[in-house]
Amino acid sequence: MTKHEAAVIQAYTGIAMLIGDDFPIFTKYCEDLLGHPIFTHEYPDCEEWIRELSKPDFIEICRNLED
Repeated sequence: MTKHEAAVIQAYTGIAMLIGDDFPIFTKYCEDLLGHPIFTHEYPDCEEWIRELSKPDFIEICRNLED
């Protein structure tokens, strides 16, 4: 799994996949989805919106599963 895929999974499920030095990968993904910068304290207010916007990327990851 790539770190970008982990960001997608984190955005869709809400389960922390990227922490520490990798957390900016998640925030960049969310900001790209929303189309504007977002402060950490704003994530709870945007959670549902981020989930819906990340759904196509999450489904794509699921479709590309390998044995």
